[in-house]
Amino acid sequence: MSIRKRLTLLILSMVILTCFLAFTKGYRESMNQAESLLDNELVTLAHVLIEQPLSKEAPAYTSDLPQLLFQVWVDDSLASSSKSLQHSPSNQSQWQSGFSVENLAGQRVKVYRLSEGNKRVLIAEPLSKRVALTETVILSAMTPLLWSVPILALLISVFVKQGLAPLTRLSNQLKHRQANDFTAIPWQTPEQEIKPVISRLNDLFKRVESAYLRERFFASDAAHELRTPLSSLKINVHNLVAQGVESVELDAMEKGVDKLSNIVEQMLILGRTYPEQWQAQFSPVSVLEISQQVVAQLYDRIDEKEHTISIDGDDFIIAGDEFTLITLFGNLLSNAIKYTPAVGEICITLKTENNRFIWQIDDSGPGIDEAQKQRIFNRFYRVGGDKHPSGEQGAGLGMAIVEHIVSIYNADIALADSHLGGLRVSVSFMQGDVSE
Repeated sequence: MSIRKRLTLLILSMVILTCFLAFTKGYRESMNQAESLLDNELVTLAHVLIEQPLSKEAPAYTSDLPQLLFQVWVDDSLASSSKSLQHSPSNQSQWQSGFSVENLAGQRVKVYRLSEGNKRVLIAEPLSKRVALTETVILSAMTPLLWSVPILALLISVFVKQGLAPLTRLSNQLKHRQANDFTAIPWQTPEQEIKPVISRLNDLFKRVESAYLRERFFASDAAHELRTPLSSLKINVHNLVAQGVESVELDAMEKGVDKLSNIVEQMLILGRTYPEQWQAQFSPVSVLEISQQVVAQLYDRIDEKEHTISIDGDDFIIAGDEFTLITLFGNLLSNAIKYTPAVGEICITLKTENNRFIWQIDDSGPGIDEAQKQRIFNRFYRVGGDKHPSGEQGAGLGMAIVEHIVSIYNADIALADSHLGGLRVSVSFMQGDVSE
């Protein structure tokens, strides 16, 4: 949920809670005021009735007044009464002037009794009348406020949006900023809360840019510098072998030089695989043709281990770069060859699912567990380390390069168990415009 929505809901909730508390308080106050007013009314009516000239010989019964009951007694005889109370006895011995709450005529009423000389008056009013009056008063007062809540919610939303406008603007700038754009945020703001955020972000951009360039160029420059002495070493080792020199140390040196050369090449590729360098030169590329090229390049290794390899599915065209795709598919196929035992099986599948193009490779190797799947894209990490049962040499950079190239294409990569018994790697490309 956005900050704007959260603040709007929070403020609106506080307003509604305040209205509810005000409603509750108003209800109690209204009830007390109504009680006082209606009690005074009962007292006034009782005094009016007791002053009336009535005779006990001819009791007068009147129709019930709206929500009002009464009895008038003269010398312990009922002289006048509302019809609903004409048969209700009154215990004169327990007569006590004042207010009480009783059950009369089948309802709960507030009773007031008054005695003067030989006259006694009982006057009562249903409690429901008092409750209804209180509810009417409080609803009349609160209804306009309740109707104003939607308008208040709209105003709160508008003002919260206006208050958060600098933060929204900053968020939009960061959202549309390229991953390699480390320039300082150029605009100034008078809001004291936003100023330190922009200042710290600009400082962070500086430090990240420095680290980015340092990492990017160090590996590339180091690899370039290592190429020349490595080439010289390889030539000298080759000359010694050509001269018939044979020793365990020479074999170990040759393998070490080959391994170091492979690391250098991988470091150079890793330094080159950045999105900004490649996306501008994308063009329509046949994934089937690239896959066939990769298989052809690595066929000597496939044939050496007597692997069975197949390419299934229909071709699809994506916007891409031939070098990066050859590197991507080549590293994945190289890993499959590396870790699949002799006379194993490798299958490359091209398919379309849910409007996405999928390049998938399965092998019949030993596969990897879930913990290794989480680490396989880390630089210099090798499944099983240098003691892997395959005995294959590696630098641990291949899958890191794969992940970098996948990010260039805004693609997704997934690892799963294969139906062949080993590992399945799926690279999913978005379908898009491939026109030149």
